[in-house]
Amino acid sequence: MPSGFVPTDILNWFKKKDIEPSFDYRDVWKEEHSNAFTVAKMLNADLLVDVKSIVEEAIEQGQTFEQFRGMLKPLLVKSGWWGIQEMIDPLSGDLKPVQLGSEGRLKTIYKTNMRTARAAGQWERIERTKRAMPYLLYQNGPSKEHRLEHVKWKGTLLPVDDPWWDAHMTPNGWGCKCWIRQVSKFEAEKLIADDKVSTNSPKGGTKRWLNKRTGEEEVLPEGIEPGWNYNPGKSRTDAMQGDLLQKEARMREALSRSV
Repeated sequence: MPSGFVPTDILNWFKKKDIEPSFDYRDVWKEEHSNAFTVAKMLNADLLVDVKSIVEEAIEQGQTFEQFRGMLKPLLVKSGWWGIQEMIDPLSGDLKPVQLGSEGRLKTIYKTNMRTARAAGQWERIERTKRAMPYLLYQNGPSKEHRLEHVKWKGTLLPVDDPWWDAHMTPNGWGCKCWIRQVSKFEAEKLIADDKVSTNSPKGGTKRWLNKRTGEEEVLPEGIEPGWNYNPGKSRTDAMQGDLLQKEARMREALSRSV
């Protein structure tokens, strides 16, 4: 994310996250990431709060990775959360050698949080403006090499409310740089007339994947990596609506008992 103005949607989405200490990245899964900030192997809640604050500052200021690393690495080193160490897996009780802080982990923390926050903020804007700009266009990013399925999806033009976006809203995997562009009906009609887009939902295959941490098996679309088959912004909205419905149901139940 380049430096400069950062839309408030992006920052607000990230600020609303709670923290969720976890041992393995599969312990906090898919939609849970929309509501919780986590770093695998970071079980110290106080350290996790400090790291979230640094990520939040990086989003707010539009920091480069180098600026972000300059803030986070000294904290992790000072806290002893660096290098390979032995930790007990809370799930199995086994003592395992694990990778804590490293240059690679710093890049993962930076890129993953920046991209998912940007995607979630974008989705909130999409929902607000879909009457004027009712279509979304799948685009490949600046990567030197793209996943084969992602190349096939380039130029897919579908309505905002098409269910295909539930699992295919970018990013769609570790390091995925694909992006979505929102377009007006006028532009969509021009792209269709020029035969530059496809207006059919891609009919790719599926694959089964077992989450060995939870024992749950999932069916994933081809081209989507495990844990990325969800829409960050929509998941937060759906969760909030679900909470609201639950609260309303509890209120109605309480009122019925008081009558």
